[in-house]
Amino acid sequence: MAERKPVIAIAGASGYIGNNLLDCLKGKATVIGLSRNGGLRKDTEDVKWRSCDLFSMKDAEKGLEGADIAVYLVHSMMKSAKLTQGNFEDMDVILADNFAQAAKRQGIQQIVYLSGIIPEEHESQLSQHLRSRLEVERVLRAYDVPVTALRAGLIVGPKGSSFPILSKLVKRLPIMILPKWTSTKTQPVALKDVLTALTSIITDFDLKDRSIDVGGPDVMTYRTMMKATANVMGKNPKMLDVPFFSLTLSRLWLRLVTNTPKEMVYPLVASLKHPMVVHRSHTVEGISNGQTPFKEAAQIAMDADAKKEKRSTPLLPTLGPLKQDVRSVQRIKLPHGWTADEAARYYVKWLETFLNPWVHTTVDSDLNCKIGFLGNRTLLELSYSGERSTEDRALYYITGGFLLDDQANERGRMEFRKIPGASEAIIAIHDYLPSLPWFVYYVTQANMHAFVMSAFRKHMNRLSVSEQDRQYVRNLTVEDTP
Repeated sequence: MAERKPVIAIAGASGYIGNNLLDCLKGKATVIGLSRNGGLRKDTEDVKWRSCDLFSMKDAEKGLEGADIAVYLVHSMMKSAKLTQGNFEDMDVILADNFAQAAKRQGIQQIVYLSGIIPEEHESQLSQHLRSRLEVERVLRAYDVPVTALRAGLIVGPKGSSFPILSKLVKRLPIMILPKWTSTKTQPVALKDVLTALTSIITDFDLKDRSIDVGGPDVMTYRTMMKATANVMGKNPKMLDVPFFSLTLSRLWLRLVTNTPKEMVYPLVASLKHPMVVHRSHTVEGISNGQTPFKEAAQIAMDADAKKEKRSTPLLPTLGPLKQDVRSVQRIKLPHGWTADEAARYYVKWLETFLNPWVHTTVDSDLNCKIGFLGNRTLLELSYSGERSTEDRALYYITGGFLLDDQANERGRMEFRKIPGASEAIIAIHDYLPSLPWFVYYVTQANMHAFVMSAFRKHMNRLSVSEQDRQYVRNLTVEDTP
């Protein structure tokens, strides 16, 4: 009797790393490819595609059904809706939390996550990008499913983020300005070595609940890496050290020269001040030690990129998304001991007080909420989902009201979600379709919502500080009691 192949679900299977990983797993596993547009892709003998929006926990649960191992290759630097309010850190929390909870409910045996090398510094000193990677690891581990995090620095391949930016700089500039961060040490790793490490973790090694660094054989500065890349291209650009060149100027410089979206450039540049070198305490023989030298990896990446350019044909410009949806995500502090459900109920009361006398809110016995403007005009109607809510997550479907396009609305929703292991919560609106014409919505309701959420965040911060002060006084009183 043939041995049963493991079933591997890959979130981000249509992306740069995921697409290459599919080829590595051929014949070794049955793969479920998870992608927002999975339903448009053709199944093969080795890969079964599923449409999955990880901002929806229900989608995540359906996506992971029947899998043994779940691979997480998701990162939310780019916008996920026509209008996106919020930063990638907060969105990454939602995605990871949905994935981890779904993995728990579907009996997943192991989560494999491709993360970034974390410098040995205090977390508060880390860049926003690396702090987010570390937070995602923690969230994935919060539900008792074993997690193996493979941490890589700069991955040398034809796509992705860091190396293509670097190669474009070298290719386009005869004179290169080198800021202070170009002297930071890094340990680049070839795409094929990352894929080998991921495949080994998934199929060959029992390395559950570990964080493992992977790097190539060369430890270099970004300056020497640029020189090596220029050498591979047959170029010899003049390099000028400019120690006063700030990160802000570096971001603008990289955007202008490489034509890379700011959503990708800004977080990456902020991380360049950190040395990204493999730590001995996080190494595993056969996984951590990539064998491909940087120059060889760079040549492979550029050859692949050149072949792609030759094969490509001019296309008509693609239209932007027709769906005029909104995603709004904010992080707030929670007073000590508060649940997400309590924060949701408090928000409804606070909203009426804050916008008095123009806005009134009502909540019925089933926790359904109506937000009204003056008289009886209902602006939004929120229907509480008791089935999908817990004390750590309160979910409301947006089901009606003057401000909702109820003809196009399918699953607009608002949620309050506690971040595992932190006294913080995420308030998010997903798949909201406004009834107002888009330009009118953009300059009125969207800005008003951002203003209200900013005010609520500040209010909750003050409330949390007050609670801390009260707790401090209580502790002093206890200590002073004879």
